[in-house]
Amino acid sequence: MPLSHHHIRATVDAYLARHPHEREQLGVLLDALDRTGEDISSRSTFTGHVTCGAIVIDHLGRVLHVLHLASGKVLAPGGHAEPTDEALTAVALRELHEETGIPPRAVTPWPGYETVPLDIDIHDIDAHAGKGEPGHQHFDLRFLFRLHATTEVPVVLQEDEVGGIEWRPVDQVTSPTLREKLLKLPLQAEPEPANASALIYNDRGEYLLHLRDYFPGQIWEPGMWSLLGGGRELQDATLEHTVRRELIEEAGLDIADLTPFGIEHATDDAGTTVPIAIYAGRWNGDPRELRLTEGVMLAWFAPGDLHRLRIADTTSDLVRRHATSHPAPQSGPEPEEEGPASPHDTVPNIIGVHLYLERPDGTVLLGLRHPNSAFAPSTWHVLAGHLARENAIDCLIRESHEEAGLHIERKDVELVHVVHHIGKPKYPPRMGLFFRARTWRGEPALREPDKCTQWKFWDPDALPDDLVPYTRLAIEKIQNGELYSETGWPA
Repeated sequence: MPLSHHHIRATVDAYLARHPHEREQLGVLLDALDRTGEDISSRSTFTGHVTCGAIVIDHLGRVLHVLHLASGKVLAPGGHAEPTDEALTAVALRELHEETGIPPRAVTPWPGYETVPLDIDIHDIDAHAGKGEPGHQHFDLRFLFRLHATTEVPVVLQEDEVGGIEWRPVDQVTSPTLREKLLKLPLQAEPEPANASALIYNDRGEYLLHLRDYFPGQIWEPGMWSLLGGGRELQDATLEHTVRRELIEEAGLDIADLTPFGIEHATDDAGTTVPIAIYAGRWNGDPRELRLTEGVMLAWFAPGDLHRLRIADTTSDLVRRHATSHPAPQSGPEPEEEGPASPHDTVPNIIGVHLYLERPDGTVLLGLRHPNSAFAPSTWHVLAGHLARENAIDCLIRESHEEAGLHIERKDVELVHVVHHIGKPKYPPRMGLFFRARTWRGEPALREPDKCTQWKFWDPDALPDDLVPYTRLAIEKIQNGELYSETGWPA
C-alpha cells in the first residue's frame, strides 16, 4: 500500500521543528498535505509528489553523486516512491541500491537523522511528452547516511538511468541548500551511537523482551519482540542516562546496575541500520506488574525459545551471545522442586488458545492455513496457538499480535468456550480455550504467511466446508451460548 499521508506529514513536521524558518518556502508542500484525497506519494499526482534522496558520506567525508542520464545532471541518488515502500527512508535506500548497487546494509543513518530529512527541496520538473507527463513539482526529502568505513562499495549502475558515480567534497555538492547544511555538520570519522537498549536478564537465565506495536513505517521493528530502549535526548548526559530514562518511561523499571555490553548494528526490514549501545542488567521481577506505556506486552523468554518469536536476527544473536558469556548464576534461587507424582494413568493434556473475533455484523474471523502446515493444511481455522511457559491470556495477546497484527487488551478478553477433543486414539488429548475479544485495534494482516495465507470474516451460518471440525463445533456452541463441548472421544 502507498506511504501513508500521516507518515509524510509527521516527517515534514519533524523537519520544520528543526528548520522553522523554511516553513514559507515549503508552503506548496504544506498546501498539498492539507488537501484531502490527494496521494502525494504517487508519481501520477501531477500537482506535485514526493521523491526521496540518499545523501551518503564516506569515511573521507565525501558525498556520493550520480550522473542522471535523463536530465544530464549530477545529483544524489534518489527517486519516486513505490507502492511496496513502507517508509520514506526505505524509498531512499531502495533508490540508492537500484541506481548504484550499494545495499542498504552498507550504510547507517546519521545519528539524529534516522527518520528526519537533512534537507527538503522543492523543484520543477519539465513536461515529458513521451511519458505523457505534464510539468510538475518534486517534493524531495533527502535523508543522510554514513557509508560503513570497512565497506567495499559494490558499484552496479542502473545503466538505463545512471551514467556513473562520483564522490565529491562537501564544498562541491551540487545542491546549494544541501551543501549549506552539510558544511554545518560535524563530519566525524564514524557516527557515535545515538540509541541505547537494555539487555535485561534474570537468575533463571531468561531475557526480558518487549512486543512492539504494529505501526509499519512509524516505529522501529513494528510488531516484533525487541529490547526496551530508545534514542538519546538533549537532557541525557550519557547513553546510560538514555537507557535508564527509557526504562522508566516505557515500563516504570529502575535497574540498580547496568553494565555496557557493546555496540550493536540493528537493521530493520527496509535495510536501515543504526548503531545501538547495549547495557546489560539483572532483574528478577514480574513483568506483568510493570506499567507498560508503549507496545503490547513484556515477557521473559529463554534463549532456546527465541526461534518461535517474530524477532530480529540481531536481537536473537545478541541474547544468545550474552547467555553464552553470562550463564545463569548458581547462587540464584534453587531450581523448582518437582511437584508430587501424578496419580497412576494420568495423561498430560495439550492446551491450545483460540481467538474468537466477531465483528458487529456477526461475522467471525477465520484464517486459511498454509498448504505445508503440519496441522490442517489448506483448511480454515480460527487464530490459535499453544501455551508455552505463559498464562493463557498472555498467549492469546501474543499470538494475535504475532500472527495478525491485532492489538488486544487483557481487560477486553473473556472465555466463551472450552472444547476437550482428541484426534486418533494414540494422540494426546487437547483442551481448546476459546476467548472472545470484545474490542481490538487493527485489521487482520498476514504477519506469518508461512502459517496463514488469508484472513477472512465469515457468516457463522455459511462457514466454509474445509473448516477444522472442532472449530466448527466451538463456533456453533458459542453462538448458542454453551460453554463446554467434547469431540473425538469414544462413545
